[in-house]
Formats: sequence, C-alpha cells, structure tokens
Amino acid sequence: MSDLLNANRRNFLQIASTGAAALTAAGFGLLQSARAQSAGAPSPATQSNSAAVLAPIRQIKAGVLNIGYYEAGPADGPVVFLLHGWPYDIHSFIDVAPLLVAKGYRVIVPHARGYGTTQFLSGDTLRNGEPAALAVDMIDLMDALRIEKALIAGYDWGGRTAGILAALWPERVKALVAVSGYLIGSRAANEKPLPPKAELAWWYQFYFATERGRLGYSENTHEFAKLIWQLASPKWQFDDVTFARSAKSLDNPDHVTVSIHNYRWRLGLAEGEAKYNDMELRLEQLPVITVPTITMEGDANGAPHPSPDSYAKKFIGKYQHRLITGGIGHNLPQEAPQAFAQAVIDVDKF
Repeated sequence: MSDLLNANRRNFLQIASTGAAALTAAGFGLLQSARAQSAGAPSPATQSNSAAVLAPIRQIKAGVLNIGYYEAGPADGPVVFLLHGWPYDIHSFIDVAPLLVAKGYRVIVPHARGYGTTQFLSGDTLRNGEPAALAVDMIDLMDALRIEKALIAGYDWGGRTAGILAALWPERVKALVAVSGYLIGSRAANEKPLPPKAELAWWYQFYFATERGRLGYSENTHEFAKLIWQLASPKWQFDDVTFARSAKSLDNPDHVTVSIHNYRWRLGLAEGEAKYNDMELRLEQLPVITVPTITMEGDANGAPHPSPDSYAKKFIGKYQHRLITGGIGHNLPQEAPQAFAQAVIDVDKF
C-alpha cells in the first residue's frame, strides 16, 4: 500500500511490457476511416494542422464558474467529456474530437478553471486548484447541460479529474479513459520523501512552493509551459504555431493562481475549502474505481507517472491497459489521437 500511495509521484519505474498492450493495426484502421469520414465536416476541428482551432466556444454558468467549452456532434449521441491537463488546453483534443464525432458521439471539451474563457462568477471565490474542486466543476457542468451520464476521458490534471469522477460519482460515469492510470493522490503520502531521481522529476512543484516560483511562473508563463511540453514529451516535435494556439489559454487571469494553489495544496502548503473536506477525506482512502476503464501510457512520457503495475488493482470493473508506442509522450491525445479516440470507442463497448 505504501508503494501505491507514492505511485502518483514516481517517474523512475519502468513499464514492463509493450507487446500485449499496444493497439492493433485493425484498431488504427477503424479510426483512419473515421478521420476520412470527418474530413468534409464544417467544424474547424476536422483540420489536422496547427492553424485549426476548436470553435466556436460556448459559455454556461455552472457552480462557481462560467465555463467555456467546445461541443460537436449530434445532440442525441452518447456524450463524452474530454478533459485536458496542465499546462495545455482543449486543443490537446483537436484531432480526437472529429474522430469521435464521426462515430456519432456528442463531444464536450471544457476549459478547466484558470484556462481559456472559463471565468469565476465572483471575485470573492478562492482560486482553488485542489483536485476535488476541479471534479465538482465537471459535475456542475454536467448538471448545467442536463447530462445525467457520460464517458469521461482525460490526461494529466484531466486524467485525475476523470478518475475522481469515476470513484466518487460512478453513477454519472458510463466508462473511463485515463492516461497514466490511477492519479488520485494522498497529501499524507506526499509528505514522505522519494529517492533523489524521483524528487528531481518534481522540480517545478518545489519551485512553485516559493514566492520566487510564483513570480517566475507569472512573468514567464508561456516560456515555462513550453519547457514543460518539451520535458514531458521529449520526442514530440510540435511547432510554434501549435504551442501558441494552446498558450493563449494560459493568459486567463486566474491561471497562475489556480496552478500554484494546486501544487502547494498537494504538499500541504495551502489550504483548500471546507466544502470539499469530505470528498478529500474519501479520496485520501484511494477508493477503487468500478466503472469500465481503459488506462493508457505513452512509451516516451517524460513527466512523473506511476507504473501500470502499481495501480491495476484499483480498477475492479472491466479493465484494460494500453501502452502506446512510437515515441508518445505525456500529451497522449494530441500526440496519438487515433489511439486515444479508439480507446474511447472501445471502452464504450465494455
């Protein structure tokens, strides 16, 4: 159990095997066909180039936020929420969205709090980045859109949010796709030191714990984010236009505060809000996930991530893990969109 408690912060464990977990050629062929079918659709998301954007962005009041989100696909189709990570944005799903729309899904891609056009409704609300708060945001969004149940898929912060939704609100989650697997963490576990190489991988978390780090991220947000992209996906050759498209979302006035609070909260250096205490206590117990799940990992993920062996037993419903090969890094849906979309399609059939 101590290994599992620390799993979310380990970067030095190796993925054991690639053969059985890799996607089949037939699976890729299915989504190549879907891409071809979507090529003539009017949505800008169908353009597979760095100038394409997810548009238009809709706005809806949900909980403490006015959430900006992209939506495409038939109104009566099965719903899938695609949740992005830090420091990325909704364009991680620029090529995933049209593939799913071509298969009849209603796709919703929200800007998380502190990103893009998502805004707090009140200036008095704490710019809280704790995991429970981000999860409640998605429940509030589902309620505002009158969506009772949906497939949830995400990576990085979005993968953690997706896992929390599946653990605490399984009745709202039809199935789950989670990059890097089980990312629900424990602040108690985070108090324990890791081996030096593992601690090194979390350099930015310690930087953010300082006032110098907050100022540094505030003054150099785009440069900092680009560095994280490069370190987390060392083999992904993204161009400046691709980066700039997502970096615009980081200009949100609350982005820095939410980001810094998230990492300080994890280390016990910042408090959250009392209304989330019961949820955080449940999450501290590292609850199992019962909904059908596919976890995924890229073979070149340079960000801290747990070994699949450390979390497999946390998924007690129908479960499968997939290792995506070919130099795929941390931003898996943008680097391997066909594989990510295929996982959504497949888990929906579990």
